[in-house]
Amino acid sequence: MQGMDCIAALKALSELSRMRILRVLLKHKLGVNSISEQLGMSQYNVSKHLRILKEARLVQMEKQGQQRLYTVAEDLKDHLAKNANVLQLKCCTLDFDKLPH
Repeated sequence: MQGMDCIAALKALSELSRMRILRVLLKHKLGVNSISEQLGMSQYNVSKHLRILKEARLVQMEKQGQQRLYTVAEDLKDHLAKNANVLQLKCCTLDFDKLPH
């Protein structure tokens, strides 16, 4: 994937909660509150994990009025769509259909 640092992506994906957040964001554009409710996590923890995912360029945020909505980064969405939901990094491959729930 262009512009993705393999180490940053692996570090971000090394935490199960962040993989769960990505799985939810692959389906919907959501705010922290909605993610928190869906995954049974505190808003504080969701915000922390989103910051790490954003720094790794795996998610992006857009403002809609007062609300901030998060979604999977366009580059990652495109890559997964072209590769049957499999993330192929320079150093490894992750199948998003086989990630733990």
